[in-house]
Amino acid sequence: MEIRDLTPDDQDALLDVRRRSFGPVPPAEVESWRALAVPDLNEGRYLGVFDGGRLAGSARVRGFTQWWHGRPQPLAGVAGVTVNPEYRGRGVGTAVMRAAVGRATDLGDAVSALYPATTPLYRATGYEHAGAQHLVTIPTEALRAIRPAGDVPVRRMDAGDAAEVVALLHRLHGQARASGPISWDERTWARRLAREDDFLYLAPDGYAVYRWDGDRMRVDNLVAGSQETARALWSLVGSASSVAKTVTAVLAPDDPVRWLLRERSVEEVTMVRWMFRVIDVAAAVERRGFPAGATLDTTVEVEDPVRPGNTGRWRLTVSGGRGEAKALSADAGAGPALRINGLSALYAGIPTATLRRTGLLSGDDSHDEALDTAFAAQPYMLDYF
Repeated sequence: MEIRDLTPDDQDALLDVRRRSFGPVPPAEVESWRALAVPDLNEGRYLGVFDGGRLAGSARVRGFTQWWHGRPQPLAGVAGVTVNPEYRGRGVGTAVMRAAVGRATDLGDAVSALYPATTPLYRATGYEHAGAQHLVTIPTEALRAIRPAGDVPVRRMDAGDAAEVVALLHRLHGQARASGPISWDERTWARRLAREDDFLYLAPDGYAVYRWDGDRMRVDNLVAGSQETARALWSLVGSASSVAKTVTAVLAPDDPVRWLLRERSVEEVTMVRWMFRVIDVAAAVERRGFPAGATLDTTVEVEDPVRPGNTGRWRLTVSGGRGEAKALSADAGAGPALRINGLSALYAGIPTATLRRTGLLSGDDSHDEALDTAFAAQPYMLDYF
């Protein structure tokens, strides 16, 4: 079998394998799918495995920005991993995932994430569970009871506001020292803000994207940088309480709206898990944000069967909110040992105690508390891809 870049000429075959993998694509969505796919096809972000002239499987490497402790860096978002039914069980999925990791490296990404349909395939290529997209069900009347505080200017937004939304996300996720959320590029945001059925509102330090979802409301994005803006936007969503009884909202685990509600007891939360991978150890650590007061100086031993350049001993240092991973010689002192899955989970804030109890971390434990302090995070995403 051959692995090569897909081109716009492969769209029909790509759409066919997508149907066979994920189900029918409604006719009304086909043109939208093609419009979004073509730029990625032209940029070398689609890979295909071919058996002769037939497409056996494919994967897409989408370009995002992701924040870790408030610091942004490029992210390879792997999506659309598909294998035609007649080729399943023959290593096609593993082959295309290895190629996707390599392509992410070529594109300059040091980290990658994906939403898994199955865990073993992605673990085998170095990904590990890291965070979730949290969907919370809230009574609409409870949101209506959130009263605005002050006069916050809120206006409708459209595709022309894409650049402002991207800039706003950089500012707000940075201020919040957020870990995990992503942003689409300006081009994709412009298409998202052109959807006719979405309700789109913009404030000086926040925005809301929501819509009808059957007989309830669905909040896809609501980000606010102040109490006043949070109250203004959530009360706007709550104004539908006479018709919609509940709202399903995609929220950060510690989203302020949970503390603005008058009552909280039993909450209905659905978590859609995502997995994460460090692709380039040195660049990933250098690009990550860290707590300003955290200090770390330890040696770790990493094994990465897919990216041999990550395999070996590394000196990890953190100071003043910055980190560094420096490759060491093989005879350097040994420290804790991790496969790349374990290092990826540690990077995402999974505690060392959890990693040790699942076999993802072994060896010297004298620096575990310092590792936990440096890499502390509560990772989440607001967007599905």
